[in-house]
Amino acid sequence: MQTLLLIAVALFAGLLMTRLFVKLHLPDVTAYLVAGILIGPCVLGRLGLPGLGFNTAEQVDSLSMISDVALGFIAFAIGHEFRLSALKQTGKQAVIIGILQAVVTTVCVDIALVALHFIMPDLLPLPVAITLGAIAAATAPAATLMVVRQYKAKGPVTDVLLPVVALDDAVGLVIFAVSFGIAQAMKEGTTHVAALILEPLAEVILSLAFGGVVGMILTWLERFFHSHRNRNALIVGSVVLTVAVSQYIISVGPFTFGFSSLLVCMMLGTVFCNFCPLSDDLMLQADRWSGPAITLFFVLSGAALEFGVFADISVILIGLVYIVTRSLGKYAGAGWSSALAKSPAPVRKWLGITLLPQAGVALGMCATAYRVLGGAEGTLIRNIVLFSVLIYELVGPSLTKMALTKAGDIQAKSAELLSRREKRLKEVGKEVPAGFNK
Repeated sequence: MQTLLLIAVALFAGLLMTRLFVKLHLPDVTAYLVAGILIGPCVLGRLGLPGLGFNTAEQVDSLSMISDVALGFIAFAIGHEFRLSALKQTGKQAVIIGILQAVVTTVCVDIALVALHFIMPDLLPLPVAITLGAIAAATAPAATLMVVRQYKAKGPVTDVLLPVVALDDAVGLVIFAVSFGIAQAMKEGTTHVAALILEPLAEVILSLAFGGVVGMILTWLERFFHSHRNRNALIVGSVVLTVAVSQYIISVGPFTFGFSSLLVCMMLGTVFCNFCPLSDDLMLQADRWSGPAITLFFVLSGAALEFGVFADISVILIGLVYIVTRSLGKYAGAGWSSALAKSPAPVRKWLGITLLPQAGVALGMCATAYRVLGGAEGTLIRNIVLFSVLIYELVGPSLTKMALTKAGDIQAKSAELLSRREKRLKEVGKEVPAGFNK
């Protein structure tokens, strides 16, 4: 009963907040996050009144299953951007930019934090600096996709952005595998480095393989069902299945293998959109079904943000260095790599800003580092990542909207509304008044 009440409160809080934020010309994603903060344990939850919000972090965690499924649908939708017909135009750009901008970002953060380590070795251990540099490569796909959808962004930057964000997760996992293996070896000296490097690499390969297999099965099964209702049920079941299987861990000797639900669902969407002739229409239907779950995902993300990290001055100092250098790395890396890929001028100028949001993948890497390193070092990494995620999630969607607007991928809202009204008048057979578009 209480769980259902919390779900209802989260949904209504997120939806009502969008009505306020639309007047401020801010994205819905930001509204959902702020709504989550307000009803979370740090604000209204402190009052302890049932039905007013989340009183404890445990209540937020109890709905994590919804967040996992919603993130699966977001990844499934991003996989749709890897349609072969579109990749013929942007595929080369996406690969070059996706790999190089992640590497440049890691190098920038590593240089800054390693320098800070030598200035203040007691404040920032070297393994922590190297680990944070690897985590910096990750970009959050959820917030980016939501902004693109809300404003119906379309243009050269958007065409490159979504494949780059999808590829960024795979590249980030590989970078994290290498960097964290080095950091762990520095800390203990006797660490099984091969396991630390091979495990994340195996996670990428296994996730892509599993997602591809499920995608082919889904495409084959669709031919036996003819109604949208049944076909949508197949898509929902496939996404939920891949998310559920991704929770399992496989242990073989000293090695522990798992799956990335993001990569699995992205591959599922990629295979489905390339092999199923009805994928466009079915993906649209799935997007409509998954809307409330995605709203809950962002509200719960806001409720889970921990403001206690602001109490530690060292976390704020290192966090600011991390945020500034990561932002510079993303912007410079995207600009340089897009120039190398001979991308259009708007891509070179604005793509880097759209890559700033950071959340799910970074938090997953952070959890691994916290579990393996433990102690003060693991806690420091977790607090710094939480601090940066808080800033990036609140500011990132607005920056993404601004960049896409400046690039011309998001058109003026008034022009969009006028064109819709004109279309409706024509559909009902009425004459469009003179001067309607003035």
